[in-house]
Amino acid sequence: MLDFFRLDGRVALVTGGSRGLGKSMALGLAQAGATTVLCARHLDACEAAAAEIAAQTGQTCLGLAADATR
Repeated sequence: MLDFFRLDGRVALVTGGSRGLGKSMALGLAQAGATTVLCARHLDACEAAAAEIAAQTGQTCLGLAADATR
């Protein structure tokens, strides 16, 4: 089923990507082939989540600190 939704060559930006639903969605997007950019308020947690997703999927995953509420 995942082959039907391939995202190779696409970039996905996920806000709140360091934990919870955001992290789960980022993992799913990376598993589908997307280069994934995680955005969260705390850089350390975001970079750790990005490294974990990259290790699990072999896809490029970046973590950036940003506050989307401002």
